[in-house]
Amino acid sequence: FLAAIIAASNAGGAGSVVGDTTTTLMWIDGVNPLWVTHAFIASIASFLIFGSIGSIIQDKYHRIQKDEKSGIKVNVTKLIVVGLILVGAILTNYFLDFPALGVWIAILFGALLTTTPWHELKSSWKGTVFLMSLVATASLMPVEELPAASWFTAFVLGFVSAVFDNIPLTKLCLEQGGYDWGVLAYAVGFGGSMIWFGSSAGVALSNMYPEAKNTINYIKNGWFIILSYVVGFFVMLAVVGWNPHPSHKKGNVEELGCVDHKQSSEDIIYQDPFNQKSTITDYLL
Repeated sequence: FLAAIIAASNAGGAGSVVGDTTTTLMWIDGVNPLWVTHAFIASIASFLIFGSIGSIIQDKYHRIQKDEKSGIKVNVTKLIVVGLILVGAILTNYFLDFPALGVWIAILFGALLTTTPWHELKSSWKGTVFLMSLVATASLMPVEELPAASWFTAFVLGFVSAVFDNIPLTKLCLEQGGYDWGVLAYAVGFGGSMIWFGSSAGVALSNMYPEAKNTINYIKNGWFIILSYVVGFFVMLAVVGWNPHPSHKKGNVEELGCVDHKQSSEDIIYQDPFNQKSTITDYLL
């Protein structure tokens, strides 16, 4: 069930530029926020699988108590602070192209509204160091470029992101260009759920429940996460297909082959820069 919670966290942020570190990285690099939204199609499809299977497995382990009182209270003030951080990032990105400024302004303002739980640093520093080590190690990978951008490359990167941190992988993809960013966002975002250290959500939750750090048991008991990833990916391809976006970097559109040089600037037509089939059905045919 812990694997299902991690998967739910990653699936929920796959289609939003403020929902995951990888999509935020895309946004900061200049990717249009609307270009990743169709990742929610895959997220919903995968959620129906891992949510159902995870609930059934958990119910066999411990029956759900409908009338059980959890005693958990939502801190409205902290919820407002989180909202301010999101709004600040969006506004400063739109007006100043500098989202970090809005984030820090909201954080500093939020510190005046609510007490910062500094005592939680004692239990979180180990996970933070481990996550930073993963990023540093992944950055040392002897990989200077990736295979040509295609739906299959994105599909494989989902499995790679479960082992190596997805931030360096996303950075390589952004430098390469030619991807359908919604497909890639789902692949590298949700793909990290397949192993506990493949995502920040997995690292954070495993610090609370150390039993999740047993990689073999995690894969053995969370086998349905892999199934969910595969099904969600191909459902998304069947619905929207593989549609590489034009370059998000200014002055680099023609280099990627995303425009027809015979067309005027007022009559630019979209082309697939890597000559890929548009849908999984077309590819198989």
